[in-house]
Amino acid sequence: MPLDFSPAFARYEAIAAEADAVFAKVANACPGMVSCGEGCSDCCHALFDLTFIEALHLNHKFNEAFPPGPARDAILERANTADREHYKLKRKAFRAGEQGVPTREILADLARERIRCPLLGDDDRCILYHSRPITCRLYGVPLEIGGEAHICGKAGFEQGGRYPTVKIEKLQDRLMLLSQDVVASLPTKLPLMGDMLVPVSLALITEYDEEYLGIVTEDDLVQMPPAPPAAAQAPQAASQANGANCGSCGEAPGSSACASCGGSTTWVIPGPDADADTDGEK
Repeated sequence: MPLDFSPAFARYEAIAAEADAVFAKVANACPGMVSCGEGCSDCCHALFDLTFIEALHLNHKFNEAFPPGPARDAILERANTADREHYKLKRKAFRAGEQGVPTREILADLARERIRCPLLGDDDRCILYHSRPITCRLYGVPLEIGGEAHICGKAGFEQGGRYPTVKIEKLQDRLMLLSQDVVASLPTKLPLMGDMLVPVSLALITEYDEEYLGIVTEDDLVQMPPAPPAAAQAPQAASQANGANCGSCGEAPGSSACASCGGSTTWVIPGPDADADTDGEK
């Protein structure tokens, strides 16, 4: 029986809806400054990775939308080409790190690289727009990354201006936690799979079947050593404990609106009068 990820997908889609809402809120607060529109594909050449749940969801939606045939083959061919380019750039960055190049400089160099997304159609429109990743949903408004504000170069936000800024890393923390929850719920031999980050290209060409997911088989059970002592299972127990504490906010455990998952999971969108350490500045 195929694995059912629909509950996890529902949680992910709720987070995606929050991202859409926060984008709209910032755009409405800064009229005329967000330049996103049909046919603009600037962000579709940026380098970024997906969490496990994002990759799994995108792969699922791609398989639904593109059954075997020429259209699917063309996308997968583009994905393979893009993935090879991603690999070369990451190898280059790794070698730079070994040579002592500062991480900040490596990341700046990567930010200047451009690889066309395999989901970008010939008309410069996303062919899976409604299932696009969180990063794509928020590109175009000021984002705080590593304590610094970043904006789209085509946007109207002015140098030195003070604008509502989305702390995207807090949302990414939630995606990572959800990814880890999904993997923890699987009978897998790969418990760290939830920490994986992959580009869109690899998410498309991967077959997330039981073999890839490391699902335990009957043969594996025969060969498996005894279960580790309780102390070694502390991370899972801690996860379960967090779930047990849910409900104080009146939401169901695991709900995207649950406030019991920690302060770092809450969107913070400072207004124009907020302190400088929370406002985004270009």
